[in-house]
Amino acid sequence: MGFTSLLKKASLVGAFFVFGVYAGGVLAFCPAPDNLPSTKVQRVVDGDTLRLVDGRTVRLIGLNSPEMGRQGRSAEPFAEAARQRLQALVAASDGRVALQLGRQAKDHYGRTLAHAYDDRGNNLEAQLLAEGLGYQVAVAPNLALVQCQQAAERSARQARAGLWQHSPVLAPKQLSRGGFALLRGQVQRIERNGGGLWLEMGDSLVLQIAPKALGNFDLRAVESLEGRQVEARGWVIDRSRRGGLRAGQARWMLPLTDKAMLEALP
Repeated sequence: MGFTSLLKKASLVGAFFVFGVYAGGVLAFCPAPDNLPSTKVQRVVDGDTLRLVDGRTVRLIGLNSPEMGRQGRSAEPFAEAARQRLQALVAASDGRVALQLGRQAKDHYGRTLAHAYDDRGNNLEAQLLAEGLGYQVAVAPNLALVQCQQAAERSARQARAGLWQHSPVLAPKQLSRGGFALLRGQVQRIERNGGGLWLEMGDSLVLQIAPKALGNFDLRAVESLEGRQVEARGWVIDRSRRGGLRAGQARWMLPLTDKAMLEALP
């Protein structure tokens, strides 16, 4: 199926999210640098991943879309909508995207890490974030567009668009498996040791800022969070799958990679 056909199909999904979004200024988010080379897209893998005709797989920086169904797991809400919307955006750009590579240009899977733009200079990650079809994430050193991507997500949350129609935010006690999560709870205790800075949240959850990530945070501000409500996001690790927990060790660990992944609440 060509991208023109995909556009007709995906636009049925995308139209729901687009209503009122462009009027809100989405196109102002994350404008494109000048003279970026464009390349042809072979297919859209999911809401945050492209396969190019030159064989590269591109993971879009700053966007984490809901997971497609794999290996017996059901697709997460809005996963298919995100994939179809990205198909529509690529199709509307004649099947081509311009890429701005990250400071770290590849991940440990060998995928190219890049920001993608359509033929009008619109950032694709920001468009999906503003339509509520993904979560903003920040992984150093690829932090160039963090602020504008945060603004795009914020507009979707305020409008209750897409996945924000029903809050996806979890309390720590609601965790049942590892993977990406958006969590809210109270910091009960903070400790610093050779493993970095640890924020104990209760209900068997601890947030970790590893030594190599400490420079991405205002440590004085973080250390003042004891007793405060915070919202944290990232990829939760189930430490019980590593061969058992030590006495007093929290089952769930959420490594924090950048200050954008941790927010103090009023």
